Amino acid sequence: MNEIFGYPSDRELSNAAKVRALEALLIEKGIISSDSVDTVLQHFESIAGPFNGAKIVARAWVDPDYKRRLIDDTPAAIAELDLPLGMTGAEGEHMAAVANDADVHNLVICTLCSCYPWPVLGLPPYWYKDPIFRARGVREPRNVLREFGVDVPSSKEVKVWDSSAQIRWFVIPERPENTDGMSEADLSSLVTPESMMGVALARLPVA
Repeated sequence: MNEIFGYPSDRELSNAAKVRALEALLIEKGIISSDSVDTVLQHFESIAGPFNGAKIVARAWVDPDYKRRLIDDTPAAIAELDLPLGMTGAEGEHMAAVANDADVHNLVICTLCSCYPWPVLGLPPYWYKDPIFRARGVREPRNVLREFGVDVPSSKEVKVWDSSAQIRWFVIPERPENTDGMSEADLSSLVTPESMMGVALARLPVA
């Protein structure tokens, strides 16, 4: 999203180099070990990530009763599924889900910082933390969504949800059309972190 928010094209490479330098310095001084870094990386590759959110959304798509429970009491509904331990751990406290439908499109931002349900969505992208995105998401959500490729018709309401340390929102996107014969596992492959933030739609892959 650097073309929208004006990031330097080498921002990620530059920041990655800084992280590697800092990591090497901390290991050299004995503050951390290489094993501790690998443990954190492994956690976000296999335990806490958008694959959890995709499973939750897919279950909500195939089970209307579960979807209602997910909206009414998100932590309790998440606990029903066979997901990794730690779903209510760091950045997973006080999660709440909202659902897109024919009348409403939901957008999640964090005006204060970058509060984000890591166990469900993984690590937040750069642009989510950007002050421009956070400010414009509140002031002109339709324009921001359009720039992400989501053109919400004027007949549909756009609701903006502000995540914080007290409540961390995520979106249940609308189920794509022509997916009636798909398994729950296949449906989960259509769910992206962006669709669970409201800046994208869940879609069938283009043939």
